[in-house]
Amino acid sequence: MRHPRIDPELRAALTIVGGVFPPTITPELIPFMRRSYASGPRDELLAGLAVTVDDIEFPGYQGALLSASIVSPEGTGGSLPALLAFHSGGMMFGDRFSGMDVALTLVAELGVRLVTVEYRLAPAHPHPIPVEDCYAALVWLVEETAALQIDPDRILLAGASAGAGLAAGVALLARDRGGPQACGMLLDYPMLDDRGVTASASEFDGIGVWDRVSNETGWRALLGESVGSDDVSEYAAPARATDLSGLPSAFIDVGTEEIFRDESVEFAARLWHAGVPTELHVWPGAFHACDIFAPHTTIARAMIRARTDWVRRTLLP
Repeated sequence: MRHPRIDPELRAALTIVGGVFPPTITPELIPFMRRSYASGPRDELLAGLAVTVDDIEFPGYQGALLSASIVSPEGTGGSLPALLAFHSGGMMFGDRFSGMDVALTLVAELGVRLVTVEYRLAPAHPHPIPVEDCYAALVWLVEETAALQIDPDRILLAGASAGAGLAAGVALLARDRGGPQACGMLLDYPMLDDRGVTASASEFDGIGVWDRVSNETGWRALLGESVGSDDVSEYAAPARATDLSGLPSAFIDVGTEEIFRDESVEFAARLWHAGVPTELHVWPGAFHACDIFAPHTTIARAMIRARTDWVRRTLLP
């Protein structure tokens, strides 16, 4: 195992993060994580933000009734671009507002709507339920754009970690089914490959946020005994897709000090080779999701700026 070279400012932040999000998550810790990683009170999340929130329901996979929230800038009418966002949490925990702090700030800053989805979680709801729920959200959103005042040509798929893997899976499903086409994919440190074959996938044990064991726990919750086998769908693990052509433009960012580093870089390279416009950032010394857990740090602020600039260029040309 390589000795991690976490940025000193971020290393200091880790001493606080560990009490909320331990580096190693085993199946026994899933109930704790569902409490620990749940979003805070709504009024605290939205404090100081000039936004309004509408809670709605939509038909998920096989007709299940699911919840979502539409966050809009105050005092803005008419059709707006939208981020369709899928939350982080390793496929096992989190809710529609978990880790969404940065996305919430983009609503008023850029004048866009945020649609954040309560997809069903593994292991109670294994593949294909999570990605199919998210795809159903895209189909529903496009069908209801007039009522929801959303521009159907400017819908961006967005997610962090597991949510980013789901966003990539949704883009693949939309392409292969001839479904609604998003204008871009915002993939923050995406969870893409169940096989754990890259060097970085095995470099971090008991370090940072989301180590090798946590990753194995998440993939096994989603895929069961099929994890790592030839039976795994590319919609569950998008790194397995053999053809990435025809996908929307992408933004990918990842830290050097996390397990998803190499699979993210490889996925970006394959998107380039497939002719998909892709922007890649690999942040030195950054641990997984440091922008969520330590947004005040220098590297996290740089991550957020780069991401915001890409969203602005993509949704507001």
